[in-house]
Amino acid sequence: MTPLLQVHDLVKHYAAAGLFHGAAPPVRAVDGVSFEVGRGETLALVGESGCGKSSVGRTILRLQEPTSGQALFEGTDVFSLDRTALRRLRRRMQIIFQDPYSSLNPRMTIGAAVAEGIEIHRLAAGAEIGRRVAALLEEVGLDPAYARRYPHEFSGGQRQRIGIARALAVEPAFIVCDEPVSALDVSVQAQVLNLLADLQRDRGLSYLFIAHDLAVVRQIARRVAVMYLGRIVEAGPTEDLLSAPRHPYTVALLSAVPEPDPVHRRTRIVLRGDLPSPSNPPPGCPFHTRCFHPARNERCLTELPVLRPVGATSAACHYAESTPLPTAVELGEA
Repeated sequence: MTPLLQVHDLVKHYAAAGLFHGAAPPVRAVDGVSFEVGRGETLALVGESGCGKSSVGRTILRLQEPTSGQALFEGTDVFSLDRTALRRLRRRMQIIFQDPYSSLNPRMTIGAAVAEGIEIHRLAAGAEIGRRVAALLEEVGLDPAYARRYPHEFSGGQRQRIGIARALAVEPAFIVCDEPVSALDVSVQAQVLNLLADLQRDRGLSYLFIAHDLAVVRQIARRVAVMYLGRIVEAGPTEDLLSAPRHPYTVALLSAVPEPDPVHRRTRIVLRGDLPSPSNPPPGCPFHTRCFHPARNERCLTELPVLRPVGATSAACHYAESTPLPTAVELGEA
């Protein structure tokens, strides 16, 4: 079966102005990213702040224009569409933003916010719009009577549910979830993740789930792609990647996941050095300036590794076939 979304060699650079010497090198936010998302599937895109994962999601939807590459949605090249065709396609591709506070217009009632997409795409008229809004609010766990209220009257979790209802209003097939739970309390995160899973099951939705929390990713995604400095450095089935990572950056991310058992603790891997500038990435492997792999050598400093199959996952590391690095070391009782 053809994937719902196919992204090939996506590149997004941002122009940067130098302070004293004119134009500065562009910021290479996304630097050759490729992946697929199947129908009814969740692919998680993870990495630390500044790795380019949000730029990937926004560029696919053409909320910002790509520098180069291709995104095929149901066989249609998203980047080649004119404004009219893109507007029609956006019914099928939506986004849930990270910040549930700034993503809603404070001057609009939540009923008007949810109804906006229905009206723009002429999916209903008259009293039918109100009925659809009420049904959407109920579907995301809110009282339909809340439609007359304003965003400031709701908690962060409730606002995120409103954002989900707004995305669902135009009946999409694919949703970019741009860190949709990172601004929420832990207990509320679980509720929103369960809601997204239920909606996926009931509506057959596909998600690109952008996150930095691997514990969240394990709950929601079937496959994971790990990004570092604008590139995917490891990808594969969630459980395979989390249980036996092949790239040292993935190992470092996993070591930062809190361990709920107080008797057993992970050995925290603290990466030395700063994240390299995306305007001036290092030669060779982009991770070599912070790498702790025991096989690291001069080759890593000069030759860019490609993403290639290694066991159950794919990794962009010259020495990914080496004995997998441990994700945790049990230290005994605290």
